[in-house]
Amino acid sequence: MNILDENLIVPEQDRLRAWRIPCQRIGGELGWKGMKDQNDVIPLLHSMRRPTFFTRDRDYYRHALLHSGYCLVYLDVDFDEVAKYARRFLRHKDFRTQAQRMGKVVRVHQRGVSYWQVSLKGERALEW
Repeated sequence: MNILDENLIVPEQDRLRAWRIPCQRIGGELGWKGMKDQNDVIPLLHSMRRPTFFTRDRDYYRHALLHSGYCLVYLDVDFDEVAKYARRFLRHKDFRTQAQRMGKVVRVHQRGVSYWQVSLKGERALEW
């Protein structure tokens, strides 16, 4: 399941759905409005089956948040490019499947993708 942070604007969620990318939004279909970032969201992700969480909050791009049961994706792009880069990430050959995404904390930006992965040392980087 693809989960969108409540800080992502609704038109971007609508674009993802128009592209047939299933997603739910915190504060909309999932959780509650005003969920505290890591205090509430991370436990919610732990309760779900293999979610991929998309946010524009830089605080989620931390090695300490690695966990094999989810994927955190920090979208380091403009508000109106969220859907475009989320789709680009989900179509990337190294992140296409849910299994490929699990256990990663990812930063998506215009030049490519940087990420940490459970059981691997060091940050990895890929260009588009």
